[in-house]
Amino acid sequence: MSTVRELSPLGVSAGDFMSQNLVSLLALGMALAFISADRDSLSSRWLALFFVGLGLSIDLNIVVGVQWNVSTALHGWFSLSEGMACVALLEWILLVRRTVPAQDLDVRAGDYVLRLGQVSSGIYCLLSVLFPETRLRDFLGAFNHDGALLRPGFWLFAAPITVIGYASIFSIMLLLNRRPDKPERVRILAMAWAIPCFMVGLVLPLQFDTVAIMLGEIVFLVGSVRYHVLQGQRGQFMSRFLSPQVARLVAERGLKTAMRENLLEITVVCCDLRGFTAYAEAQPSARVLQVLRQYYDVVGAVVAEFGATIKDFAGDGILILVGAPIPMQQHAQCGIEMARRIRAVGVALTGECSTATHTLGIGVGVASGAVTVGVIGATSRLEYTAVGSAVNLASRLCEQAAHAEILLDGRTVELAGALPDGTRLEARAPLSVKGFSRQIVYYAAPA
Repeated sequence: MSTVRELSPLGVSAGDFMSQNLVSLLALGMALAFISADRDSLSSRWLALFFVGLGLSIDLNIVVGVQWNVSTALHGWFSLSEGMACVALLEWILLVRRTVPAQDLDVRAGDYVLRLGQVSSGIYCLLSVLFPETRLRDFLGAFNHDGALLRPGFWLFAAPITVIGYASIFSIMLLLNRRPDKPERVRILAMAWAIPCFMVGLVLPLQFDTVAIMLGEIVFLVGSVRYHVLQGQRGQFMSRFLSPQVARLVAERGLKTAMRENLLEITVVCCDLRGFTAYAEAQPSARVLQVLRQYYDVVGAVVAEFGATIKDFAGDGILILVGAPIPMQQHAQCGIEMARRIRAVGVALTGECSTATHTLGIGVGVASGAVTVGVIGATSRLEYTAVGSAVNLASRLCEQAAHAEILLDGRTVELAGALPDGTRLEARAPLSVKGFSRQIVYYAAPA
């Protein structure tokens, strides 16, 4: 039975084994870094699997296959590591594609091409198992030979690898056509530059394939570091106003699933400042902005604590969704408790910011009902929104609320039942509200 050393054209030295080990360890280290950085993300797990496959491929084909002089037949099975890497890479691209809004673009072609690439990975592995000697002699390190491109054995294996490479790059180009945000664009472009390095590493002479694969790893590592830095900066800013659950949902299921249009029963909380218009006219603009920043900060902290989502800032008004996009069973109770906390921090803040001539206050409105939630907007900008009578009613009740007052509609009270601390809600006379044909039954929550 022939062995790898007999067929291998590589002429491997001890120094070559060391360099290959280093490249393999770098790939495995990158896999560990990606999985530890975001282990809950399915796309991160596939990315880590790609680098595991890459690292194993280098070790098995060169370090184990040549140094241990294994049989040629066994060496054919080592190709499964390369196949695993290719399938994982294409699956990662597919998952990333699904997190970027496609708008009106037809995404089926890109998905089909990626699946074709994964099928080609299986074909490559099958050919390697069936013709291990041909793979060793004519394909791996093929450019050690003169006239390597003229050998039929070379093209037997180069054909599926070429399909995999073209499938990857073609799908990435289609993905860039969707105009992803800057962090994702940086990472995608880094992978687009790295893929050719990984592919040619299979056929280059040993003294060059190490450099090619290492270059690909470094290019993608730099792009990934930049991606995480930009994501961290954006997340640090957005987490002050949005629920952390939203970011986690997007990471786990992708933007398309997380932001799919849906009909949910939720609780809407609206708050705004009393006397703000007169206050803003009398105070320097810098002072007004400072007050607004403090107001957004304290309310945003409360919203994050309760796992709700700020839908909109409009001057001194803030609109908050409880139960969307993450459904929440006790959304009414949570909305009431959150409204009370907002009132408490708002009363403290407005007391500090009021002047002798201009007094600030805060009012809160709460309403529950079925609303349609989803993404709207133009190609250049998307916004998560909610449409329904509960949104309008919360805003109208907020307008009616006096300073330090929380007004709640009947549906919220019905869903919430008794408050945990035994606080009794005060029933008010039905109210005629703009935009509603019937009078609204509502309640007030005492301070």
